Amino acid sequence: MTAARTFNVKADGCVSFPCFLRPTDGGGVCNMAAPALSSRAGSVGSLGSSPTATPGSSNNNNKSLQACPELDFRSGSRVDELNRLIQEFSKHDQREYDDQRALEIHTAKDFIFSMLGMVQKLDQKLPVANEYLLLSGGVREGVVDMDLDDLSVYARGTDYDMDFTLLVPALKLHDRNQPVTLDMRHSALCHSWLSLRLFDEGTIARWKDCCTVVDHINGATNFFFSPTLVADWFYQSISLVLLEVQKKPQRGMPRVEKVERNGTIISVILGVGSSRMLYDIVPVVSFKGWPAVAQSWLMENHFWDGKITEEEVISGFYLLPASSFKGRKENEWRLSFARSEVQLKKCISSSLMQAYQACKALIIQLLSRPKAVSPYLLRSLMLWACDRLPSPYLSQEDFSAHFLLGLIDDLQHCLLNKMCPNYFIPQCNMLEHLSDEAAMLHARKLSSVRSDPAEHLRSTIEHAKAANRLSSELQWRGGGSNPPSPQSDAGGESQPDDRLAKKLQQLVTENPGKSISVFINPDDVTRPHFRIDDKFF
Repeated sequence: MTAARTFNVKADGCVSFPCFLRPTDGGGVCNMAAPALSSRAGSVGSLGSSPTATPGSSNNNNKSLQACPELDFRSGSRVDELNRLIQEFSKHDQREYDDQRALEIHTAKDFIFSMLGMVQKLDQKLPVANEYLLLSGGVREGVVDMDLDDLSVYARGTDYDMDFTLLVPALKLHDRNQPVTLDMRHSALCHSWLSLRLFDEGTIARWKDCCTVVDHINGATNFFFSPTLVADWFYQSISLVLLEVQKKPQRGMPRVEKVERNGTIISVILGVGSSRMLYDIVPVVSFKGWPAVAQSWLMENHFWDGKITEEEVISGFYLLPASSFKGRKENEWRLSFARSEVQLKKCISSSLMQAYQACKALIIQLLSRPKAVSPYLLRSLMLWACDRLPSPYLSQEDFSAHFLLGLIDDLQHCLLNKMCPNYFIPQCNMLEHLSDEAAMLHARKLSSVRSDPAEHLRSTIEHAKAANRLSSELQWRGGGSNPPSPQSDAGGESQPDDRLAKKLQQLVTENPGKSISVFINPDDVTRPHFRIDDKFF
């Protein structure tokens, strides 16, 4: 039987492909500052009847107020200027890629997928038919809820040009009709231990060396899947495969510039042609269906109601190799709803998404030291805001500035109160671990942003420009010495790749907002098959 793998990609930004790479990625229950209404200027006209008003003063007041640009009350910044800066940041942060760069990204993706196929063949631990979730943006950007303390500091422009997060199921529970039972007796909220009693004897035999063992009174032995031991095995297997691959280099094969374990994440930096791509590879446990602990969330009203189906939202969830702050790292996994978040992004307006991306760039720079606040918090805040605020308001194209200011206000409020509910499991407080001192420190830092958002946006834009310039300079300097990529080879073999890149670009352009999947045989990655929603191409 031919092994096959599928992975999900999206045309709005959580996609793996070059033409998909437009990062669009939230929850406090605080109030967001509403934009100033134009009717306010007219309301001042009542001053004209004041005994102290001079003739014509009412008209003069109205004219001067109507001519005055809309301002942010807290900082005095012009709203139109903030909107312009957010647009400028988006332009530099979401770069367009030419065909050459697009094919380099595609070559790196195929290399990673082929490498994982070789890892599966080492000891048959990974499922033969697997499903990967590939997200645009690395773990450091808050694409998934992982701790930042164990991550090395990589800089865009210096270390890599593009980054991705790849969730690789080590175990799958996809073919069970009964509800999945998670052992949450020893864990904090949003976390669980995983007993291999849920699996067959063959699975237990394959993974026994990656488990911690608990002996019960009745003599039965219980094997608990260990995230740290799984990460050990995964890093060793990937390193072994890459070592073998590099012994027999082929023309156009990506350069492996770095392989590093960061906690339970394996970070791989590949060079293809003039591009450098960072892959944060995360071993996970994949489930179909929905966990009982989040069942009450489905009973509430949400912003996505009527826009996408419940079946799309609850199609599956993951366990990530991340413990709580007081949990046992060798046993505890964290629930992740990344698959659902991919679907929810379809219902978020572009203006809110731009504000979210700009805000995330601000806090990553500002709150990175000490590492106490994960960028993932901002994703929860955005999703809560979508539930709290009316859809027509959030769909306003020129309200990005209001959304940015509101997200900053929400995050600061959450820090001051040390309270940020998980969007899917609201009883879980994502800031419970934070000390009073750290919370106050970060709240003060955010206060400085809120008092002058325009200046901080300009600084963020300059950082994005500098990263792009550095990437371009490194590409130019290394262009003569880099091994040629396969698409630069002469001859007819480069034509299929060229057609593939054009096909990808066409699919994204013609199907905005739709879910795009690609079915790939790990033994033959030259023949991908595209699926848009339920239609194959």
